[in-house]
Amino acid sequence: MAYAITQTCCNDASCVSVCPVNCIHPTPDEPEFGTTDMLYIDPAACIDCGACADACPVDAVFPVDRLRGPDTVFGPINRDWFRDHPSDHAWGAPAFPRSLPGGFGPLRIAIVGTGPSAGYTAQELLRRTGAEITMIDRLPVTGGLLRHGVAPDHQSTKRIAESFASVFHDPRLRMHLNVEVGTDVTHAELTAHHHAVVYAVGAAADRRLGIPGEDLPGSLPATTFVGWYNAEPTVPADAVELSAERVAVIGNGNVAVDIARILLTDPDRLTATDIADHALAALRAGRVREVVLLARRGPEQAAWTKAEFLALRQLPGVEVVVEDHPRVRAAIEAAGPDSRAALLAGLPLVPSGAAPGAARRIVLRFLSAPVELVAGADGRVAGVTVERTAPGADGADGADRADGSGGAVTVTVTGTGERETLPAGLVVRSIGHRGVPVPGLPFDEAAATVPHRGGRVVDPATGRPLPGAYLVGWAKRGPSGGIGANRACARETVDALLDDAEARALPVPAGSRRDFEKLVRGRRPDAVGLKELRAVDRAERARGAAEGRPRVKLATVPALLAAGRRR
Repeated sequence: MAYAITQTCCNDASCVSVCPVNCIHPTPDEPEFGTTDMLYIDPAACIDCGACADACPVDAVFPVDRLRGPDTVFGPINRDWFRDHPSDHAWGAPAFPRSLPGGFGPLRIAIVGTGPSAGYTAQELLRRTGAEITMIDRLPVTGGLLRHGVAPDHQSTKRIAESFASVFHDPRLRMHLNVEVGTDVTHAELTAHHHAVVYAVGAAADRRLGIPGEDLPGSLPATTFVGWYNAEPTVPADAVELSAERVAVIGNGNVAVDIARILLTDPDRLTATDIADHALAALRAGRVREVVLLARRGPEQAAWTKAEFLALRQLPGVEVVVEDHPRVRAAIEAAGPDSRAALLAGLPLVPSGAAPGAARRIVLRFLSAPVELVAGADGRVAGVTVERTAPGADGADGADRADGSGGAVTVTVTGTGERETLPAGLVVRSIGHRGVPVPGLPFDEAAATVPHRGGRVVDPATGRPLPGAYLVGWAKRGPSGGIGANRACARETVDALLDDAEARALPVPAGSRRDFEKLVRGRRPDAVGLKELRAVDRAERARGAAEGRPRVKLATVPALLAAGRRR
C-alpha cells in the first residue's frame, strides 16, 4: 500500500532526498516547488518502503490504508496531483553540497534570529564547514514563528523544532538570547567580531489597510492575535477581548484561517496543545459564535492552502458557509480541479445577513473590500463597512436587514458598488506581513525590504554587496513560503557566503569570540544562554506534564528569565 503526505506537510523536502524511487514531487529542482501547497507521493510509483515517513520532521506521511477521519481525503489528493502533473520520476543531475576547500581557518558567523530560517542556516554551516556560530535573538527563547506563529492545534508542525535541537546543542554554536541587535549590540559590532552576519529576522510588522478607524480599540493586527494565543512575551495577556458574538477577520490566507479555527474550536480540544493559558481561559469565557472571513477578491483567488481549508471544513461543531453572490456562485460552478473555488463546492450558500443556526459558524464572504471600521458608543470598534467590488446589490438605498446577532446590516449603493456595515465587536486584520528596517542596513521603505541579491545585502546607491552582510528567510524573500521553504533559501545564502569566503571577500574580524561574549555580558547581564534555555524548556514541560499537555509556555519575559535562573 502506497504512502500519502497529509495536511501538516512542511515542504522542506527531507522526504525527497531519502526516496529511493524519486516518487515524491515537486522536488526542489522543479519549478512548482516554491509555490506548491504541499508535496505529493505518486501511489503508482511508491514501493512502500517508509523511508519518507521516517525522514519527515513533522509526522505528515502515512500509509494510505491507515488514514482516518479528515486525513482520508489526502489519498486521492496525492493521486490526483500526478494526474494533473505527470512525471516519469527520472533522476535529475546530482547536486553535491558546497564546502570550503582546505587551508581556510574557522569562519565566525553570527546569525540574528532563531526561527526556522536561522535554524536551517546554522544547520547548513555546521554540516558543510568548520564555522563557529553565534546565534542572537531579542527574546529569551528560541523558535521565532515556529514557537510564536504556528497555531497551537498544529502540534505536529511544531515537531520540526526537534530537528534543530542538535544544532542548538552543537559545541561550535554559542547562543545569546534576550539581546537585541540595534539596541544592545550594533551591526558594526557584530561585523567587528565575525566574518559574516546573517539576518534571519523575518517580516515583523503587519501590512496596514489604510482606512478610517483602523486603529480603534478592538481592531488588531494578526501578529498581535497570533502572538496572544501563542504566549509571545511581548503581547499582553489582555490584548484580546472576546465578549462579542461576531468577529470579522479581514483576509483569507492561512493565518486568517488559523485565527477563525482557534476562535471557534471547542476549548476542551485545545487543552491538549501548548496554547497560552490566558488565551485558553479567554476562549472558555468568550461569546464568539460567528467568524466572518472578508476577502476583497473572489474565491478563485483565495490565499489559503488546500490542506488548511480542508481541515477547516472538518472542524467539529462548526458550520462553514459561503455568502451568496452571483459572481461567487459562477466561480464555484466554473472552477477547475486545481482552483481554490472548487473547494467551496457543496458548502451552503447563505444570503447576506442570514442568521446563524445552532452551530458556531464561519462565513466566507468574497468580493468585499473594507473601506472603514466604525466605532460604537464606547469608542471601540463596532463594525466594518465593506464595499462590493461589483455593483448590482439586491438592497435599496438606506434599507436595513437583520444580521442575526441583534444588530442590523446597513445597505447603501454608491457609484462604485454596494456598501454594507457589518456589526462586529472584534476585527482582526490579516492581510500579510511587512518587513521592518534592520539597524545598520539599508532599507527600501516602498518595498519594505532590505536590498539584496541572492541573499547578499547590497548598497542601493552603488548596487555593490556590503561585505559580510547576508539575509535569509522572510527578511530575504519577503513574507512568502512556509517553514520548509527556508531550507532551500538557507542553502542559497550559505552558498553565496561560501563563494565570498573563497574569494577572500569577507571582512576579517578584529575582535575574538571571547571579546564578543564579554561585550554581550557587559551590555546585557541578563542575556540567556543554552543552560538557561534548557532550564526554561524543563520548566515549561513540567508545567505541561502536570496538566496533561505538551508544555505550558511562560508568557512574559520576567517569567522566562526567572525560570532560566533556576537551572
